[in-house]
Amino acid sequence: MSTPYPFTAIVGQDDLRLGLLLNAVSPAVGGVLVRGEKGTAKSTAVRALAALMPEVPVVPGCRFSCDPGSPDPACPDGPHAEAAGVSRAARTVELPVGASEDRLVGALDIERALSEGVKAFEPGLLADAHRGILYVDEVNLLHDHLVDLLLDAAAMGASYVEREGVSVRHAARFLLVGTMNPEEGELRPQLLDRFGLTVEVSASRDTDERVEVVRRRLAYDDDPEGFATRWAEEEGALRERIAAARVLLPRVVLSDGVLRQIAATCAAFEVDGMRADIVMARTATALAAWAGREEVTADDVRQAALLSLPHRRRRNPFDAPGLDEDKLDRTLDEAGPQEDGSDDDPDPGPDGGGDGGGGGGVPPQADGDRTPPSASQSDDTSSPAPEGTPDTPGRPAGGEQQPVAAAEPFRTKMLSVPGLGEGAAGRRSRARTEHGRTTGAVRPQGALTKLHLAATVQAAAPHQRVRGRSGRGLVVRRDDLRQATREGREGNLVLFVVDASGSMAARQRMSAVKGAVLSLLLDAYQRRDKVGLVTFRGKEADVALPPTSSVDAAAARLESLPTGGRTPLAAGLLKAHDVLRVERLRDPSRRPLLVVVTDGRATGGPEPVALAGRAGRLHRSEGTASVVVDCESGYVRLGLAGELARELGGTAVTLDELRADSIAGLVKDVTAAGRAA
Repeated sequence: MSTPYPFTAIVGQDDLRLGLLLNAVSPAVGGVLVRGEKGTAKSTAVRALAALMPEVPVVPGCRFSCDPGSPDPACPDGPHAEAAGVSRAARTVELPVGASEDRLVGALDIERALSEGVKAFEPGLLADAHRGILYVDEVNLLHDHLVDLLLDAAAMGASYVEREGVSVRHAARFLLVGTMNPEEGELRPQLLDRFGLTVEVSASRDTDERVEVVRRRLAYDDDPEGFATRWAEEEGALRERIAAARVLLPRVVLSDGVLRQIAATCAAFEVDGMRADIVMARTATALAAWAGREEVTADDVRQAALLSLPHRRRRNPFDAPGLDEDKLDRTLDEAGPQEDGSDDDPDPGPDGGGDGGGGGGVPPQADGDRTPPSASQSDDTSSPAPEGTPDTPGRPAGGEQQPVAAAEPFRTKMLSVPGLGEGAAGRRSRARTEHGRTTGAVRPQGALTKLHLAATVQAAAPHQRVRGRSGRGLVVRRDDLRQATREGREGNLVLFVVDASGSMAARQRMSAVKGAVLSLLLDAYQRRDKVGLVTFRGKEADVALPPTSSVDAAAARLESLPTGGRTPLAAGLLKAHDVLRVERLRDPSRRPLLVVVTDGRATGGPEPVALAGRAGRLHRSEGTASVVVDCESGYVRLGLAGELARELGGTAVTLDELRADSIAGLVKDVTAAGRAA
């Protein structure tokens, strides 16, 4: 086994180290999520933490790490007779992003269960992590079904494996530690809330500190054991401090005044539920114990808020974590020594910059930018004036406009790719998946993972007499087993092609368009899609964002999108074709959905409309599902977006029809290219 990098040898990263140490002092804090760019010692620090954790007493021979002082009465290896326990080091169990469900929760031997009636259970990673650390690197890339299992285990402190009427339960209480790079996508809010604390890490910009990081790393790589020996004394001292803090923890006093500060802070920042209050209280108590004090102070509460609230304030995936520290200080002062004003602790008045700590992808609106789009806006008649003429008051002829803020996002109707796919698990289009409703049975190819009980019994039943069945169980052979085929949902690649030309540059109009695209991006986040962004204006098209799982990155690019110039619609469609061609090679099982956001006008170059039509038919010939979001508005409409949708073999919808609460009808499945009109 390789020698881990010493925890005390990590340079800088004070918040990261503090968050991990507080969980070592008080596992009830609930774990820590480490967010930051690659190469910032996230994984190194987590793996080094295990060496500092106190040893764990366990029942000898128990695969589920039962505590000899209070063994689990439902332990699959139990019941345990009274016996002296043995101590072992606390485990750090790593959950790979691509792990299977069986590897996480354990597996039942279905063949033995059917033929012998016994629960032959092989424990998984949740059992290994019981009373230790469960570490998930790149936790934001974890498959949804594994996230659901983690949520269940974290909430109940137990793992359940149930298959075809056979059930096994075992305790699974662990310190959950996750690391992630936000550029690769965000976490579901349900899982985000399960982490007690969150810390942001980044590489130091101080030259001397960076030099010291490199010096220590090179020394460790040259001689890991020798390097660890040089830090053994510091490691021992830190281990003793953790043990002393654990002993002190039960004696720490959490006064009513401190509890009022905690409650007022959570109310002021409008966090959902009560978990934040509980986590803040536990974190503040752990901070006091770590400092060697028996009473929680206002400074402990402030530090606890900075660690436990930022990730709970996010209202959508475009919001970055963060707290306004000035507002935090004001709230603590108001709820501190004086025992009165408890009614004025939420934001007094309109925003005032109070919640602004982390910014966000949906920028604050100003000067009437939030005006909802309507068909009769006076500044955009949508009648096609010759390119370069000032058809909207205040709009320069053919000039580039500054980016405008997006309108408020809304809940959209679901757009899905027709047919049955086999892509990555998600929530958009129908697909053959490992999870979902059972639709049939087949002979297993390789290991059996999902037994179809009725089909298996039906296959084995005719052979029972020949096989000499005499007992209660069926005589089941390998050839009798049937694998269940299931249908669920997959995530798709949603590629946005956004018209940023002069014909879209009317201020209110572009604000509404950006709001619609943000709404679709939010929908893509919730449905676990990859997204990409192509924009076109002037003379060419650009890939503003290559396909990625980071929906908030797409929102940021959209926010800064300028408008103006001609409308090279064909160039935008051809650029999208290039992006999809490359993605089909990289990820052939992920089906694309092309979303073109335009008013349908095409200008610039010879025969721009004919070129756009040919580009659309190119997508249609390759079976790309598509939808055109028609941004044309005003009393006079030419229906050019509808013509484009027919060339693509897709569907055209207006901005109003895109809303989930719209009374206008919308076909749920986008018509695939190549299908009969």
